[in-house]
Amino acid sequence: MRRARVRATVATALAVAVAASGCGGGDSPGGGGSGISGTVTVFAAASLTESFTRIGDDFEAANPGTTVVFNFGGSSGLATQINEGAPADVFAAAAPRNMATVTDAGNADGTPSIFARNQLVIAVARGNPRGIRGLADLARPGTAVALCAEQVPCGAAARTALDAASVDLTPVTLEQDVKGALAKVRLGEVDAALVYRTDAAAADDDVSAVEFPESARAVNDYPIVALADAPNPAGARAFVAYVRSDAGRAVLTGAGFQTP
Repeated sequence: MRRARVRATVATALAVAVAASGCGGGDSPGGGGSGISGTVTVFAAASLTESFTRIGDDFEAANPGTTVVFNFGGSSGLATQINEGAPADVFAAAAPRNMATVTDAGNADGTPSIFARNQLVIAVARGNPRGIRGLADLARPGTAVALCAEQVPCGAAARTALDAASVDLTPVTLEQDVKGALAKVRLGEVDAALVYRTDAAAADDDVSAVEFPESARAVNDYPIVALADAPNPAGARAFVAYVRSDAGRAVLTGAGFQTP
């Protein structure tokens, strides 16, 4: 039966880690004979929700006896949780800057690797009723815009793109991750939001995506790493290898991520 995946709290992650203590095995990301078992706790950027949920299911199928638990959220907040001791096996961030927060604190097991790239679009209501064609339109009087806070990768990318277009605007809300910004459009609370191309695609028929040239100046690299104090170090290394495998890459590119 397909398991529902929710945002794990730090307390939930702690309970999972305690239950998983002593689990581990070989490092192969492959199937039944891999020796990988137990729970693998993955802290991942919110923009990876759909893709990593699929990858987690595929990883479990390839490694019977494993369970992947996700904590999705803004990369900056996840990095803080890890550095404060939240038990996790893997960290996948939406920007190297947030990964550096973890590596600089000595909490990574090895060197992070870039496994995907992502680019911004303007998310608008289906059919684009406000006729938004580019970043300059976001500064029109009466246009309500949602952005991510600048400490999270989608917000930093938005600031880079707006500066490149010489557009100055005041958002009506600053969200802590890209899903929060996108939700404002889906609920009709704003006219537009700057979100990743993959998140707009995952919204199906709820929103339309407006491409803009300045997004090429704000492409985000996504790094991933196993963590130094991983409760399941073998599972952590295997999950990272699976994300970087042909099977993991196929899921990511199918969702609209770019290959590094």
